[in-house]
Amino acid sequence: MTHRKPRSSTAAKTAVRLGMIATAGMALAATTTVASASSGGSHLFSSSTAVDMANTHADRIHVNQFDESFKIHQFGPLVAVTANNRAMAESAGCSVSDPCRSVALSYQIVTASGRNARLVNTTNISRSSNDHCSGCETFSGAYQFVLATPQELTLSRSARSQLARVHREVAALRTSSLPIAGVKKRADELANEVKTILDQEAASAPHRDSADLPGSFRPTVTMLRHVR
Repeated sequence: MTHRKPRSSTAAKTAVRLGMIATAGMALAATTTVASASSGGSHLFSSSTAVDMANTHADRIHVNQFDESFKIHQFGPLVAVTANNRAMAESAGCSVSDPCRSVALSYQIVTASGRNARLVNTTNISRSSNDHCSGCETFSGAYQFVLATPQELTLSRSARSQLARVHREVAALRTSSLPIAGVKKRADELANEVKTILDQEAASAPHRDSADLPGSFRPTVTMLRHVR
């Protein structure tokens, strides 16, 4: 006598599968809800990176080289911000009678807000080198500015206009007849102007304690300068 195993009905199998899918869906929804609730906002647990560079290489074919970068990065209330700014200038293979000139200037402005705004991970580096290039003029300047505020800040129209004017003056150094010492002095002056503009923005930014930001701090502007 043969004993056959009872077959599950198609309807029963379908019901089981649907039940498993529904359970998985509920679990996924619960996980998503918890993540959203713990974040406290769409950007709070985000991270961002700003990378800017000016890079020049002068040689016998390209005797006079100039590059500039002037970038503004406005971030909201992020958990982590990494800011990397570099200026690299090189002169190579030119002669004493016909020297090269290589200038690289990079200005990076970063705004960050929230309780972690003062923890921006910054790197600001410049490098200049003369490779078998006696009498060559080489200069690199990296200027980095971090405006940290407890509450989210958007630069005012006036500040953006003033920064645009500074950018034009940085770019104008491309055709300047100033010696390298003069270019360095002017680049420093323009960096100080940027710092003054951002200081004015920080002074008018809100800094009072709030329910979601206990122990709020006063807005600060940090300037990093590295020249070679």
